[in-house]
This record gives sequence, structure tokens and C-alpha cells, in this order.
Amino acid sequence: MKRHSTTSPLLSLPGAVAAEGPDEGVAGHYGDLFREQRALADGTGFVDLSHRGIVTVSGEDRLPWLHLLLTQHVSALPPGQATEALVLSAHGHIEHALYLVDDSTTTWIHVEPGTQEALVAYLESMKFFYRVEVADATERYGLVHLPAGSITPAPAGWPVRETPYGREVFVPRDELESYAKEAAPPIGSLALEALRIEAHRPRLGLETDHRTIPHELGWLATAVHLDKGCYRGQETVARVHNLGKPPRRLVFLHLDGSEVRLPGHGTAVRLAEDGPEGRQIGFITSSARHWELGPIALALVKRNTAPEALLDAEGTPASQEIVVAP
Repeated sequence: MKRHSTTSPLLSLPGAVAAEGPDEGVAGHYGDLFREQRALADGTGFVDLSHRGIVTVSGEDRLPWLHLLLTQHVSALPPGQATEALVLSAHGHIEHALYLVDDSTTTWIHVEPGTQEALVAYLESMKFFYRVEVADATERYGLVHLPAGSITPAPAGWPVRETPYGREVFVPRDELESYAKEAAPPIGSLALEALRIEAHRPRLGLETDHRTIPHELGWLATAVHLDKGCYRGQETVARVHNLGKPPRRLVFLHLDGSEVRLPGHGTAVRLAEDGPEGRQIGFITSSARHWELGPIALALVKRNTAPEALLDAEGTPASQEIVVAP
């Protein structure tokens, strides 16, 4: 997936170590990964996510129009209610993952870094006669994550997404540094990633590839409305849902803690009983060291992989926890 990084001014904060990979442009950590994870779990601090893409849709037809294009039911989305949605290909493969909130005049959307340009281009191509205005607002706004339980307020007029995992604030870029002082202490993106993996939450570009369908990742529960009208890719969604047989399934892995190296994205997964030369049945999508659980990961494996089977990720033993039922 093509990405463009937006370098955050908060990388100048004391102790900031730049993230790599999809979170390039913000701090990966500030020197103590486990302390930062505990702080998030306790509801303190903030995570700089200002590298993520921000897209706005305004105009009186915005919600009915988005309803036609997305997997989620948003035609009557109440102001302030957070939701998730996907854009699918004609064959039902995931192209974009959108995290939305509407403020009664504008729908605010954040997406993976670097994907906003393609999303805006797609939305522009679908405007036709609808009264909507689509804009890439990434240069004007940055996203800040506050953990669940945080008491840090968002100034009146700033768009906010309230989710079970925390509060996401769309912050004007020229106020990022002043808001960071109010929301301190700063916490790196790696801490948030560890908690995301623990919560089994998929992420576009990590848990997905060019042929991923929503059923494989459990996104039917949060980003797809099975009873809404037609949208691109809906036939695949309905067919696979009715048959109940997606080709792959997301699993949560407890990794052997004695291994020094975490298996990275794309690491081959095999049945442990087949040994290192056995047939590949999947791949690691995300991995992290968790402050309580130790080394953990998400992986996509073949649907018929036995849930009780011990797996191997290039030498690292791994036991499964079901995310998507086989």
C-alpha cells in the first residue's frame, strides 16, 4: 500500500524515538514501552496520530451519498456517533477502512497514512449530481488519541470520535503542540499498537492484503451492515456470509516469550508438527511485546486450520486464540 508520511512537530518532544513502517512520521516510543502501555491502560496520556490521513465530506447530501458507497449504514448517522466503514472493490476485497464521525454539518474521516489521496479520488469520481464537497484535510488537521478514561477535554468545536477504546480528537495542526502539553504525558504509537493487537482489532495494510474480504478479519461486526442496501462488493459480502466459509480467518497468537526476535509482518506461519519445511498456512500480520501478556501477534491462517493446533512462525512457537470462528 502506497504511503506518504506526515512528520509531526511532536517528534521534537524529549525522548521521542521516531516510529518506522506504517507509523513513520510520529513517535514510536519515548523510552519505556511497557510504562507507556500501562499509562494507556490506566487512562492517562495521549498518542500522536497526526500522520494519519484526514478527509472531510460536507454538503446536505453527504450522509445519504456516503451510505450508497460504504459498507456501513450511515444515512441517518446521529451527530457525534462514531462508526467504522469499508470501501470494497467490485469483488468484495477491502480497499479502504474509514473511521467516521459527523458533527451535523461535516463528516470527519480518518484513514491509514497515505491512503487519503486515493480515497478522495474515488469519492470525487462518485459525486455525480449529489450536493457534496470532499476535501483532503490532512495538512490542516492532525489526529490525537486519548485513552478510555482520560479526563483531558477537547476544546469546543473540535471534532471528536468517542469509541470504546478511547477518544480521537481532530486537532488543528497549528495547535498540536499546545494541546500536547495539556494532554501529557506523550505515549508512542507502539504502545497503542500493542493494545490494538490485544483487542484483536484489524488494521488496513497490516491485517489486509489485495484479496482480503471483511469476513476474514471480524470486520462484519463493526464496519459492515448486513441489512442495508446495495454497495460495491455487496454480493460477495452476502454470499460468503450466507455460506459461512471465508477462505482465511484472523487469529490471535501467544508467542513463545523465550524468543528474542518478534516475527514481523509477513512472517510465514506453519503447523508446528510439520516442522520448518512444512506447508505455509498463513502469515503474521502484526506483532508486539505486551506489558502483561508478553509477545503477542495477529495472523491470517487458512480457515480450516484446527484452533487447537500449535503453530510456528519461523521458529517461534505460537498458540492460537480464536478471533474469527473457523
